[in-house]
Amino acid sequence: MNHTDTILYSRRDFGKLVAAGVPLSLALRARADSKINGVQIGAITYSFRTMSNPEDIIAAYKTLGLSEAELMSNHAEALAGAPAGPAFGGGGRGRGQEMTDEQRAAMQKAQQERAEQMKQWRSSVSMDKFKDVRKKFNDAGVDVRLLTYNMNVNNTKDDEIEYAFQLAQALGVKAITTSTQVSMAKRLAPFADKHHLMVGFHGHDQTDKPDEVSTEETFQTVMAASKYLGANLDIGHYTAADGDPAAFIEKYHERITNLHLKDRKKNHGENVPWGQGDTPIKQVLLLLKEKKYDIPANIEFEYGGDPVAEVGKCLEYCRQVLA
Repeated sequence: MNHTDTILYSRRDFGKLVAAGVPLSLALRARADSKINGVQIGAITYSFRTMSNPEDIIAAYKTLGLSEAELMSNHAEALAGAPAGPAFGGGGRGRGQEMTDEQRAAMQKAQQERAEQMKQWRSSVSMDKFKDVRKKFNDAGVDVRLLTYNMNVNNTKDDEIEYAFQLAQALGVKAITTSTQVSMAKRLAPFADKHHLMVGFHGHDQTDKPDEVSTEETFQTVMAASKYLGANLDIGHYTAADGDPAAFIEKYHERITNLHLKDRKKNHGENVPWGQGDTPIKQVLLLLKEKKYDIPANIEFEYGGDPVAEVGKCLEYCRQVLA
């Protein structure tokens, strides 16, 4: 980090940050390293999904002082010049009135057209474009350690899987993370073996669906398919599935690509602001510190509100716990 990277905010930027609700102590530390007493705290760019311009997401990392990122593939591709697609909300689970049949049909048609548009773009884009994307983050003092590329057992073809690994290599990440199904492990294993690159399967709390990654047993099935397949453990979802994330981390730390930090209630409870749920965030952070596990702990903001302000509060929580 050079001297100019350590300069604190301008008065204008500082005022905006405090006005957004970020604690004063965090505002004063911003642009510092977010590796706190040996524990790497970062964020998945999904946390900033309401920002339509991915350049603003990079600026948010710099503003908050986050020095590690888990980069969503749609954000990576947008930064590389991918054509803009239709907007269907922020990517989370929406609430409100159900769509009509006409609206659903229109959305499905637009999604199919978008898929074809992206297929053509991906077939022609130079991987050097993603080296430029990496440089954008590097210039902001942010290490892109992981790429999130979600793959589905029903509609992800082998050429797209290969593209995901090539994209990961161009970005220079240490692992791919993916929300997918248990049965996808057998298809991903040969690609992971070929490229010698870890893939962290992201778990949810859908324990009623055997092919969804959710329990220790489903993670074990995934990891049995290849030494390069592991866990992207979301400690909030794992808690909602009535699992013990701290025990899982101790047992499988060598196969964990990264954590997602969020707070949820047990027994499939909702996402809530940190401290209002049952997720043992403090215990997990202190475990990483005590055991010196090299596992990035990435904030995944999902409970509502301004993303810069709320991710800032989560980061400050981590700093206080790890101080």
